[in-house]
Amino acid sequence: MPTVASLVRVGRVTFGRGVFAQKSIEKGIVVGQVLGKVIDDPNYATSYCIDLGGSHSLEPRAPFRYLNHCCTPNCRLVLTECEYEDGSPAPAEVHVEALAEVPEGAELTIDYAWSAEGAIPCLCGSVQCRGWVVDKSELAKVRRSSRRAAIPTPKSPPSRMPRKPR
Repeated sequence: MPTVASLVRVGRVTFGRGVFAQKSIEKGIVVGQVLGKVIDDPNYATSYCIDLGGSHSLEPRAPFRYLNHCCTPNCRLVLTECEYEDGSPAPAEVHVEALAEVPEGAELTIDYAWSAEGAIPCLCGSVQCRGWVVDKSELAKVRRSSRRAAIPTPKSPPSRMPRKPR
């Protein structure tokens, strides 16, 4: 099985960093495990953390720390329930799986699927872009909220990234 380092690299994108395929990755391939520090705090949130359920969050390390959002992603995060040797629940493991073939040199992306409360303008550039980094099921809430606040759909990036909701 190929190593994560042989499959992906971190590179520059317009708004920071992204994860790119070092070689073609087939649909269904588990690209690698998202490693990092597990935080046991129900109020913990940063720009990169992944909600593991309950009070646990994962603060990922590179390379997968730099997975960017796209409304038509080519990868997804898969959470696998785990348990300690005594049978008690342990924090979930997170893996990146290819939803489609990812050609060599292409950026790996995921759908952040945030709640409406945490939605920010989307700049993914996909033909099917929702206009917001938000779960499809929450899009109507964002649109209603933005009409009330008279916030136009953005044409330029936000000046700073808000915290990702958990």
